[in-house]
Amino acid sequence: MFKISSPYQEALPGDQSGNLASRLTPGVAWSLAQPTPVLKPKLLAVSAPVAGLLHVDVENVSRSELGDILTGNLIIPASTPYAMAYGGHQFGGWAGQLGDGRAIVLGTHTNASGDRFDLQLKGAGRTPYSRRADGRAVLRSSLREFVCSEAMHHLGVPTTRALSLALTGEGVVRDMFYDGHPATEPGAIVCHVSPSFVRFGHFELPRANGDVPLLRSLVDFTIREYFHEIDAKFTGEEKVAAFLNEVAERTARLMSQWMRVGFVHGVMNTDNMSVLGLTLDYGPYGFVEDFDPRFTPNTTDSEGRRYCFGAQPHVALWNVERLAVALAPLFSSEKPLADAVAAFAKRFDRETVEMLARKFGFDSIRDEADDALVQDAFALMQRAELDFTIFFRALASIDAESPRVEVLAPAAYRDEVFAACRADLEAWLARYASRVVQNQGSALDRRRSMNATNPSVVFRNYLAQEAIDDVMGGSTTKLESLMRALERPYDDGEEQRAIASRRPEWARVRAGCSMLSCSS
Repeated sequence: MFKISSPYQEALPGDQSGNLASRLTPGVAWSLAQPTPVLKPKLLAVSAPVAGLLHVDVENVSRSELGDILTGNLIIPASTPYAMAYGGHQFGGWAGQLGDGRAIVLGTHTNASGDRFDLQLKGAGRTPYSRRADGRAVLRSSLREFVCSEAMHHLGVPTTRALSLALTGEGVVRDMFYDGHPATEPGAIVCHVSPSFVRFGHFELPRANGDVPLLRSLVDFTIREYFHEIDAKFTGEEKVAAFLNEVAERTARLMSQWMRVGFVHGVMNTDNMSVLGLTLDYGPYGFVEDFDPRFTPNTTDSEGRRYCFGAQPHVALWNVERLAVALAPLFSSEKPLADAVAAFAKRFDRETVEMLARKFGFDSIRDEADDALVQDAFALMQRAELDFTIFFRALASIDAESPRVEVLAPAAYRDEVFAACRADLEAWLARYASRVVQNQGSALDRRRSMNATNPSVVFRNYLAQEAIDDVMGGSTTKLESLMRALERPYDDGEEQRAIASRRPEWARVRAGCSMLSCSS
């Protein structure tokens, strides 16, 4: 079923002892880590699109055998499971060695077309990088990771994928609120899929350890395996510089896409940043609802708001700078480092201008007046407490010949606030209507373009909690309907309409529906 190889292990030095004791592992890029068997694996869901991507026929494998494979109870032939070693900056400070503390890579699967994907089990048990933790994950965080990985892909946002979600049949003790009241929760495992799980932190760790040979080996491997055009075109320092620039540009594009759909990652540490420009590690994430650029879904970040929605592009640039510093020993001058920072800024500005034009239905953002119209919209959305996703979907249906503010009412969280802002909203809509009639295309073209850019549905936290509650009650009905709806997030079908409304009032304060902790 799976065709496994291990190019990462073959190319880079590793710890082959199999010792799972928490410890520092200098000089290696990976450590052997066998998944810890679970008591009673039970598959809850398998992503058919990901199975198709892998060219794996899951229908011809028994559910029990597939469950054993995707929880680590049955090791795939030729697989030598391992955990990756890396470091990272967390909340702005260097955290030292981190590594895969509860993720184990089974190996690299090659599909029938020759495409290669790493398979990673998250929650599969202890590794040498688990520190004081147990290497397990709970259902609530695992379901959120599984669903959002796929939801983001269907939104058109670069992301790692998820093949499966399974229960372990074992309890996991977690202190959800970090308030000294731990509780036992159902354990779960997600099988993540990606061309690579290499992060910024992979390069930071050998740099911090002064291990330039390992740093160079990691860079050479990453370019050779995942950046083929750069590998073929450049040599020496120019090759490393081209790699750094490409990572910077992919990261900039990713940030623009996050901002387009209102996604907030919540923990943008450098160990959570993919060099392929993919969304990586879905922890306490969220989607902006009543618009606020300072929204963070992470309780740990509630005071400083380092990783809030509006700060994400700035943090991404800071992270790119950390990657540049990590690669500095491979350069004879600082110019490539400055060039990468400039590449990020240039690409982000270009991508964002184009993205905002599509969101607002403009043929382009032509001048300062267009820019002011955009900025005034965001300011009004915040004042009027309008839902980010619903506002833009409604804006597409505005009749430019006779704009009516009532069209925006479904986005309002509080009727009295909406009423207080009504005059300003009407004035803005008049300006907006005047602008869109100047477009080169028709009104129908504008609506189609906007509805292809602005989704009708996103994976809101309260929807995740409803699905978690349903699974806890023994049913997967809500999980399955959610997955179907989120596979077509730009449609207005029955399943999309069922989850397209704004967050209900009960979800404003319920745990897991507004803000979340890193506990999983």
